[in-house]
Amino acid sequence: MAKISVLKMIKQPPYLKKGDKIALVCPAKKLPKPINHAIEILKSWGLEVVIGDSVYASHHQFAGNDDLRTSDIQRFLDDSSIKAIISGRGGYGAIRIIDGLNFNEFDKNPKWFVGFSDITVILSHLIAQCNTQCLHAQMPYTFDESTNEALISLENALFGQKQTYEFESTFKNRAGEVNGILIGGNLTLLAMLQGSVSEMDFKDKILFIEDVGEHEYSIDRMLRMLKRAGKLSHLKGLIVGAFNEIEEEKISFGQTADEVIWEIVKEYDYPVCFNFPTGHINNNLCMTLGAEVNLKVETTNVQFKYL
Repeated sequence: MAKISVLKMIKQPPYLKKGDKIALVCPAKKLPKPINHAIEILKSWGLEVVIGDSVYASHHQFAGNDDLRTSDIQRFLDDSSIKAIISGRGGYGAIRIIDGLNFNEFDKNPKWFVGFSDITVILSHLIAQCNTQCLHAQMPYTFDESTNEALISLENALFGQKQTYEFESTFKNRAGEVNGILIGGNLTLLAMLQGSVSEMDFKDKILFIEDVGEHEYSIDRMLRMLKRAGKLSHLKGLIVGAFNEIEEEKISFGQTADEVIWEIVKEYDYPVCFNFPTGHINNNLCMTLGAEVNLKVETTNVQFKYL
């Protein structure tokens, strides 16, 4: 498939309204616990929740085998009555099924796709090949530990409420203010997708990155790979989310994750902010990939606003 021109406007699916039907699926790993509480939260937003066959399926570590997960998602991609598809959890497995999905009907009737972590594979593909906005946000598996703020940010994004996030960084930022199209997601998956049809175009974008459970050297390696591929030199801005649960090494790498990232991008002149509340954390605020945003960065204060 040919890459979408960066000049094309990124399509925005219709915002939800009360009474709309949404579907829950599990594109990757199986759920280790019921998500009844999360389903009740979604219903409390006025939504009709349809449970996919993959949600409680099990095949080794996956939510059903590849064929089941593919057909389950395909059913909802093709169903025009479904206005959003929400991933139950991440884990690993989306890359095993992404090339088996057909987005022809989705292109005719775009809908919101929600998830993060391993679901970065699908979100990136939707930007790269379907030219359609999607949501990097809490999933039902993480609803129980989520802050209320993060859940409200997802609800607001689905129902079309413009949002502004403000916070203070604990690691020194590089100041600046820019408007641009937001892309990003899990660093491991963004690196893994390079060279594929699911790779997003980084040029002139505001990029956000996050990751969990990696060594500092692994973060260093992935970012240097992106840098060598020319992905970091023409950004409009960089948002560094949570890099948590860093795996301890026998011999210290000598830099924290934030220090690793700063060393790699310090030569550029675009604004960079750290400790943004996105990623594998309780306060995982919703990020709308493909949306135009304003990023205002000061030494410690950050304002992020949807335009």
